[in-house]
Amino acid sequence: MSKNSGFVFRRPDLASSIADGLVGAGIQDFTSGLFLAAPRRTGKSTFLREDLVPECQARGWLAVYVDLWADKEKDPADLISSAIAGALVPFEKGIRKLAKNIGIEKLSFLRTLSWDFTKPQLPAGATLTQALELLHSAAEKTVVLVIDEAQHALTTEAGVNAMFALKAARDQLNQGREGEGSGLRLVFTGSNRDKLAHLVLGKSQPFFGSSITPFPLLGKAFTQAYTVYLNGLLAKTNQFNAADIDEAFELVGRRPEMLRTIIGEVALELGEASNLGQLLHSRAELLRAGVWTEFESAWNALTIPQRAVLEVMVERSQNNEPFAPFTDSTITAVSKALEDMGSDVVPGTQTIQACIEALRDKELVWKSSRGGYALEDKSFGDWLQHRRRTAA
Repeated sequence: MSKNSGFVFRRPDLASSIADGLVGAGIQDFTSGLFLAAPRRTGKSTFLREDLVPECQARGWLAVYVDLWADKEKDPADLISSAIAGALVPFEKGIRKLAKNIGIEKLSFLRTLSWDFTKPQLPAGATLTQALELLHSAAEKTVVLVIDEAQHALTTEAGVNAMFALKAARDQLNQGREGEGSGLRLVFTGSNRDKLAHLVLGKSQPFFGSSITPFPLLGKAFTQAYTVYLNGLLAKTNQFNAADIDEAFELVGRRPEMLRTIIGEVALELGEASNLGQLLHSRAELLRAGVWTEFESAWNALTIPQRAVLEVMVERSQNNEPFAPFTDSTITAVSKALEDMGSDVVPGTQTIQACIEALRDKELVWKSSRGGYALEDKSFGDWLQHRRRTAA
C-alpha cells in the first residue's frame, strides 16, 4: 500500500473484507454505501487505488475511482460526472443500441448521439442517474464508484446535489438486486471524520442514517515489512530494529510519507547500529514538533473568544458530536470555556458567528455549503488535547 524505491505493501485481506461487505457477503454490510474515514497521509488513497480497486476488478466488477482533491479548481460535481463519462468511453459502440433497450431513447443526447467521446464529460441534460444506469447496462456488471475525499463535495451546492443524485442512482440500480451482487455500490472516503459525517448526519443530508467506518491505520505488519526491506539495503552490521521503526511511525501518526522522510534523514547520517533507534526517535519527535509548532503559533494568534469557540469544537469532535454553533448548549459551553480562561465576555450568537468567520479565515474551521462546521484539520484537535494534558 505504500511504495518507496521498490517497496510495496499490500493489504489484500482488508480489500477482500471491504469488497465482501459491498455486496452483503461479509460480517459488515456496506450495500447501502461505505463511508471510510482516516487522517490525511495515512495511506488511504493508496489503498483505494492499489488494493481495493484491483480487488473489485478481480471480482469482475467495474470500478470507477475519482479524487475530489485532484483538481481543487473544478467543482466536485464536475469531477464526478467526468469520471463516469470516462468510464463510459470504452462502451461507445454499443450505446445507441443500449439506449433503446433500457428505454431512455427519448433523451436527446442519446437519440442524436451528440456525444463527443473524446471529452471526459457527460452531454448537456444527462443526469448522473441516467449515466450510471447506462454504464451498468453497458458493462453488464456491478459498478463500484469510489469517491476519495468525498467531503469536498459538500463545499458547493452542485457537489451536494451530486451526492443526492448518487443516492437516487443507488436506490434505482439496486432495487430488486440486493442479493445478486449487481447494481451500484458506493464507497466514500474522507480525511476528516467530522466533515465526512455531514453526509450522514441530519435528515436533510443525502445519506442520512449511514455510519462512518474508521479506516484501519497501518500496523506492525507494515513496519516489520518495511524494516526487512530497509535492512536489505544496509550492511549486516548496521540494521534497523522493527520496534524502533514502529515507535517512530507512531510518533508521526502512522503516516507512511512522514516515516519515509525520517528514514531518508537518518540515512544521511547513518550511525552505528546501537544508536539507529535513538536517531529514528529524535527525527520523529522533531518532525512532530514542527507540525505542533505551527498549531501553537496559530493558537497564540487567536483572541480569547476564538479560542473558546475552538475549544468547544474540539471537544465535540473528540466525542464525535456535530457542532451546532447557535444552540443553547453551545452558547453555554462557550461561556464556560471563556470563564475557565478568565474572561468575562458573555457570548451571544453574533460573537460566536464572528469567531467562526475569523477561524475560517485562518483556515482552522471548515464550513459546508449548507452551514455545517468542522475542524479543518482534526489533528489540531489532537494537539489541543495534548496541550491540555501537559498543562494540567
